[in-house]
Amino acid sequence: MNKKRVVVTGIGVLASNGIGIEAFIRALADKVSGIKPISLFDTGDFAIKAAGEIKDFAPEQILGPKGLRTLDRSTKLVNCAAKFALDDAKLKISEENASRTGVCLGNTFGSLQSVCDFDIEGIREGPRYVNPALFPNTVINSPASEVSIRFGITGFNVTISTGFVAGIDAISYAVDFLKLGRADVVLVGGVEELCAATFIGFYKTGLMRGLSIAEGSAILILEDLDSALKRKADIYAEVLGTASGWGGRQGIKEAIQKSMDNSGVAPEEIDCIYSAANANNKNDIAERDAIEELFTGKPDVAVNRIKHFTGECYSASAGLQAAAAAGVIREGNLRNVLVNAFGPSGNNASLVISKYKG
Repeated sequence: MNKKRVVVTGIGVLASNGIGIEAFIRALADKVSGIKPISLFDTGDFAIKAAGEIKDFAPEQILGPKGLRTLDRSTKLVNCAAKFALDDAKLKISEENASRTGVCLGNTFGSLQSVCDFDIEGIREGPRYVNPALFPNTVINSPASEVSIRFGITGFNVTISTGFVAGIDAISYAVDFLKLGRADVVLVGGVEELCAATFIGFYKTGLMRGLSIAEGSAILILEDLDSALKRKADIYAEVLGTASGWGGRQGIKEAIQKSMDNSGVAPEEIDCIYSAANANNKNDIAERDAIEELFTGKPDVAVNRIKHFTGECYSASAGLQAAAAAGVIREGNLRNVLVNAFGPSGNNASLVISKYKG
């Protein structure tokens, strides 16, 4: 059995209701909503005119002005989250640790606005006349790649594109690499930008009848415990177990049950659940039923739904939930937290994060 342990040593967050982990946790505690009128594009033809837009986003103040000109919004968001996380972890990327550091990002839409803009220019002007500097932004793994480029990370670089559950799937992938000894540190999380293309897509499919879509990015520094102790890092929490399940009610129940089995934490030891709830009635009801069935011995377990305040950030949401859970655990309020991510297409994933015990 693999005895390696994985801990969280830094967090970077940009959400519609708070930038930076401290501001984010405080906003959630104070029930501050980030759902506001959209200013990034014209919503005049639509009945819905609000979303979880990150206002006053100034990446040059976080990253400096160099190298930002050709980067799109998704890439700027995740690079800012990575910078926050590295600073929070007091982790410097150097020649000694660059190859033992990886990036694993949940990102499904990629930089969709860049794709649209590039294609429009190609149609209008012809493919010979598009700006080649803008082409890299159209590739789905571009945001993750730019994180490695900016911070000099030379270990593995992976993009996980599993929609609503991508954040937890990315954490699961990173945990496996750390436990297998293939890396000492992984920058892991998710990002999605708010743009006209995603807004229209969600609007026309009818998914916005209940939920509010949003943008955001969360990066967690996951680290092998030995590495964290060696550099005397502050530890937020420990990642104990992840699991996936496919399809409807049974898949949701399976993901929750397996994540607890893999973590060695019993239902009665879970203090809080960060639910996937996003006002999609079918999934919300299925999650409620699974929780009621699996937690019959602890009917008073607290259930939080942060998407009420952040909006649904798709691939970034589970990363934001994990960041919130780890932040509250560090404050000493909780021992074991279950984080859920479920999608209407049948993907389900759960994660158990716990208080670090030396």
